[in-house]
Amino acid sequence: MGITYDSILQKFVFDFEHDGNDDIISLTGSGYQVEAFGKCFYYGYEFSDQIDGATRSAFIKHVKFSEPLQDNPDLTSFIKKAIDNLSHQINLYDYNLVVMPESSSRVNQYMLRYIYRFAQPTLRKMELVKNLPANISFDMDAYEEQYLNDVLENGRPRYTKVQKEEAKQSINQMLELIHKKDYFTIAKDVKKSRFRPYMMQFLKFNSKADEELCATIRKQNILIIDDIATSGSTLGEILRTLRILNEDNNITIFSLIGRKDLMADSIL
Repeated sequence: MGITYDSILQKFVFDFEHDGNDDIISLTGSGYQVEAFGKCFYYGYEFSDQIDGATRSAFIKHVKFSEPLQDNPDLTSFIKKAIDNLSHQINLYDYNLVVMPESSSRVNQYMLRYIYRFAQPTLRKMELVKNLPANISFDMDAYEEQYLNDVLENGRPRYTKVQKEEAKQSINQMLELIHKKDYFTIAKDVKKSRFRPYMMQFLKFNSKADEELCATIRKQNILIIDDIATSGSTLGEILRTLRILNEDNNITIFSLIGRKDLMADSIL
């Protein structure tokens, strides 16, 4: 039956042998591969199209914040199965660096430890952490070029000068509010998806040494991992942060749970 929710027991039920029409997530597949972000994107599982947002959010919370993770055999098997499938699709021994975002979830750390079983001793780890809200910026030039300067089929501008200025003022007001915060989460604070690709400096290297190391890595294989990829905003920011230093590396992305249509939501 894959993963279902038992409303009587109020718990998620995992069945790794059978799938059903009412599954939240199917467990019998061998993982997924799509072209997204201009890179090869692998992910272990995806939500059923018929699952409502509340159930999806509840399961994400269950995966990310069940404590302690190592005492939950269903979740650890869930993670291991996805990594095992990934190892059948790519040779993890060929990777030199794994990059992941800082997270309050323990899933990324657990995935990393399990990946090390396939890739040690050659793989090095690097973590990108959330930047201070005061350092968040917005790529107004790219937003104007790709969005505000859009034209209609008849060749006329989609937006008037007044509308463009109003949009810019709205963005500047949004940035002012962000800069006053003590903590910034892009998924909560940037509601309109068209703003997300233009948010800059959301993540930074955990240390100057990590940044310098990454800058020296050329033409090597890098694996980016993240636990849940829904909007793709975090993965996009990781790629952007790495590309600022160099674009010479072969980058592969892996997420425990992902989506086929991330390409449509990602403008990089």
